[in-house]
Formats: sequence, structure tokens, C-alpha cells
Amino acid sequence: MHRHCLALDLVDNDGSIAAYEQWHREVWPEIIESICGSGIDQMEIYRAGNRLFMVMEVNDAFSFEKKAEADAADPKVQEWEKLMWQFQQPLPFARPGEKWVLMDKIFQLT
Repeated sequence: MHRHCLALDLVDNDGSIAAYEQWHREVWPEIIESICGSGIDQMEIYRAGNRLFMVMEVNDAFSFEKKAEADAADPKVQEWEKLMWQFQQPLPFARPGEKWVLMDKIFQLT
């Protein structure tokens, strides 16, 4: 089991943030299926202000490259991503076209 942590910003607007959270209370079943089928065993998203923090627990079948390739070929995932992008914005230091940015672990207790 491996853990990956990622960050992304939302558009800083209360209505937009509320809509984004509502969509995540009713995630489409095809999106859940895509997540689980990629080797992601657990996923959580937290919010502070307009900053999002995602924690993924993945198994050995997971790779970012394979997930990106599968997502690009899945019309329902592309529809979801297009919908979510209206609420999201890249981090100030994100590379062009980059959404979720992989975070570096800087501390671990033990």
C-alpha cells in the first residue's frame, strides 16, 4: 500500500465551492468505478478555504501514467473532469495543464 497526497485550488467563490462539494456528495458511479478500477483503494479530499488536499491509498496495480491513459480514453471521466474544471483552478506554481499537484512528504512521525 502506498499513499499519495495532492493539492488543487477551487475558484474562490462561496457558491462555486458549495456546488463542488455538492457534486462530491453524489459522485457519478462511473467515476467511482474508474477510481477503484485503477488500483486506488481509498481516496479522501479535504478542503481549507479554497485549497483542496487529496489523500490516495493505492495498491501495486496503480500508476499515475496508467490512470491518466485510462481517463483520457473514458468519455464519462472526461465529462466529469470538464464539469469539475469549472470549479477548479491550478495552483499558482502548477505546470501548464497540470491540475492536481503531487505533494512532497516533508515529515513523518516514527
